[in-house]
Parts: sequence; structure tokens; C-alpha cells
Amino acid sequence: MIPRLVLLLLSLVAAAPAVATVTAGKLIDLGVVESRHADPRRVTVWLPSSYRKGGNRHAVLYMHDGQNLFDTATGYGGMEWKVDETLDRLIRRGEVRPTIVVGIWNTPKRLRDYVPAKAFRHLPGEYIERVRKLYGADPLSDGYLKFIVNELKPRIDRDFRVHRDRANTAIMGSSMGGLISLYAVNEYPHLFGGAGMVSTHWPLMVPVQGETLADADFTAVSSAFERYLAPALPAPATHRLYFDHGTETLDAHYARYQQGVDAIVRRRGYRSGVNWISRNFPGHKHNEISWASRLDQPLRFLLPPVKRRRGR
Repeated sequence: MIPRLVLLLLSLVAAAPAVATVTAGKLIDLGVVESRHADPRRVTVWLPSSYRKGGNRHAVLYMHDGQNLFDTATGYGGMEWKVDETLDRLIRRGEVRPTIVVGIWNTPKRLRDYVPAKAFRHLPGEYIERVRKLYGADPLSDGYLKFIVNELKPRIDRDFRVHRDRANTAIMGSSMGGLISLYAVNEYPHLFGGAGMVSTHWPLMVPVQGETLADADFTAVSSAFERYLAPALPAPATHRLYFDHGTETLDAHYARYQQGVDAIVRRRGYRSGVNWISRNFPGHKHNEISWASRLDQPLRFLLPPVKRRRGR
């Protein structure tokens, strides 16, 4: 029997409706989008109530696991992030700049798409084989990011009324989606000005329920991420990084990994509360219900309202 935590990581919706529906704003279905770099996948674009054709330009937030963002009918396990309700409310209150969301749906190769290839290569050989066995083969994340930056982003910039600059472009995801969001801002710092890593699945593996990963496993993964992240993190003067995790279910394993990552971020020159946040949410689990309950926090930090200039 496959452990439920493995199913949660895969987060695949086998019998989901083709398109999600929203209760706030408007959802545009781009259909199944083909790519030269990755497997085809559905993409949906959410427009807030502030969006008007020919109106003011909006920022863009790219989010992974797109079927889980807006509708319980398409979300894993009947859960969703409530992105439409939360972001529309924050925009109307002036707490977040006007922003559209590009929801990139996952595929059966989700784990391979989301694991950072360059960090993966720093793992010890034995751990690499264990990850390959769980994920099915080597990482596909470089191709997945090429799909986003070389094919999807140009289409969004062309077809929607959006800002195209780094300061107005962010990327965010949860679990493995947190890993690929960090990988994106590291590999394409000229395109993404902020990244949100929610309940980031640092261990790469799934421990047996009720057990913790061995110290040797912790050291192997932590060392691999340190070797990759230390030279790869983007400049703190131009970027914002948001990390968080809970304390229950799969999130219970993340704290010590996150502490090591925080030390690397701090050494890079990031300042807590200024251009970097790392938070712990006691009692929160590894699921969309918990992520939805705190979604306002990364949104406020990554997409704060733009200060208006006084006169000329």
C-alpha cells in the first residue's frame, strides 16, 4: 500500500474536472499548453476584479500545482489554496499590488519536474539512487523552467495587461513546488524578483509515518543544498525570499533543514523582515487547508503595494 504522504507529495488529481471555477475574479483556461522543453500541461490564468483589458498593468505571480489553487473540485483531496478569494480581497484592500496568477498544472512527472537538478547532482551517489527510485528517473526541472521562462512567460507578457519587469514577477509553490520556486529565482534572477517557498520539502524523500529521517540522510541533503545555494542565491538588493513550514504531518521534518537554509540566506546578506522571511506555524499541517490559512502572508511580502511618487 502506498503511504498517504507519498500520495500527498505526488498531488495528482486523476479524475479531476478539466477546468477549475472561481468565486472571485475570472479564470482563463489556456488549455493544454505544448512545450519543446517539457511535457504538455494545462495552464490557467486568474484575473482579479481589478483587471481590465486596456487598464492598468498588473504584476504576475506564477504558481505550481495549478489544479490545487482555485477550486476544491480540481484540488488534491478536495482541498484548495483559495487563491482567488484571498488575493482578490487583498488587492481590493490595497494590501497587495494588483496581480494576476498563472496556475501551471502538474503532471505525473511532478516530482521530476520540481526537484532542482543542480542541487540533486551534489547528493551522494547512494542518495541519488534512492531519489531516482522514488521519482522514477532523473530531474526534469531545467526543462520545466525553460518552458516557463522561454515559452509561457512571453505568452503571458504578450496576451495580458501585465508588467514584464523582475520587480513585478514572482513565483511560488508548496512542498516540492517550494523547491522549484527557489530554483527558478536562483537560475533566472533577472526574471523573478521574488519567490515563495511554502512547506518546502527539503528531505526529497518521504520518511515512514511516525519516524524521522536518519542523521546521515539529513547531512547528505543539507550538504547538497548548501553547496548549490551558497553561490546561487540572487542578490538581496533586488530580490525577496519567503519561507515557511508547519509542525505537523510531513512539515514536522522541515525545521532543521530550514535552519540550515536560513543560515545560508543570512550569510548572503538578506535581512529578516526586509527582503527575507522564514516563519514557523505551530499546528499547521502539510496540506492546502493550512497553506490557504496563511496565504495572505507570502502575498503581502512578495507583492506589496507600490508606493506612489509625490508629484514630479
